[in-house]
Amino acid sequence: MTAGEWVGHLIATQRHRHPRDDARALRQRFEDGLVVDRRGVAFGFEDPVAPGQDVFFYRLPAPEPEVPYEIGILHRDRDLLVADKPPFLATMPRGKHITETLTVRLRRALDLPELTPAHRLDRLTSGLLLCTLRRDVRGAYQQLFASRAVTKTYEAIAVHDPALQPGTVWRSRMIKVPGEIQGHIVPGEPNATTTLVDVIPLTPEEQATLESVHGPCPPLAHYVLQPETGRTHQLRLHMWEAGVPILGDDIYPRIHTEDEEDFRRPLHLVSTGLSFVDPLSGEGRTFTAPRRLLPVQY
Repeated sequence: MTAGEWVGHLIATQRHRHPRDDARALRQRFEDGLVVDRRGVAFGFEDPVAPGQDVFFYRLPAPEPEVPYEIGILHRDRDLLVADKPPFLATMPRGKHITETLTVRLRRALDLPELTPAHRLDRLTSGLLLCTLRRDVRGAYQQLFASRAVTKTYEAIAVHDPALQPGTVWRSRMIKVPGEIQGHIVPGEPNATTTLVDVIPLTPEEQATLESVHGPCPPLAHYVLQPETGRTHQLRLHMWEAGVPILGDDIYPRIHTEDEEDFRRPLHLVSTGLSFVDPLSGEGRTFTAPRRLLPVQY
């Protein structure tokens, strides 16, 4: 198979393909030297591709709905940037979310081509996201999260249940089958642990603000959560299992379709705190996000 045939096949079989990514655009990639091997050597359109050989090229992103929220910048130094990610914005490019991601937006807006998140937040979750700015420090900070050396704090808003007391620890076994939207809590050895740190009833003003967006609600509360582990949808599942699904959750208890997604009604789950010992300086570092009920729009 030639390089042109191989890249053409990959483009034609994309699930989310730009209508202008046609035969002409395919040829243009090769003319511009934008199809390369692992060493950065450009392929010609008719060059053969050997089995197992790597071919690198950029796909033309399909049109994406614009997420109408700002990314806040809470801290920036030579190595790190701490962003305040809004809901509905994916962390990294994947699938049909390419340009409308925190990584691409910040790289473009700040001219920081090496900016890379050290961890991830779900697309619907908002709040603190630690990014590295230089490739040579990336691994050290990513390893902090991989080794669970970061204390993470979240706040969720849900119906106030006075029976749920600070200090409660939820331990469960969670699984998520690839291709399925919902995760599940199943019998077995726990692999997901979350501590309920505090429960703070909303003020009447806060309650009124959220009801103006979500409609009438029972009395609501802030739930301060600290996950010890990082299973997919861990906090959403633990809150659902406790009988207080998070306000704005479009997966638990019922799966909503993407056609039902409403940018005006976010998931009220926010990463509000990150604490760790800096792997380069050895100093303790803590970042906090301001409490807010609704994200900041353009």
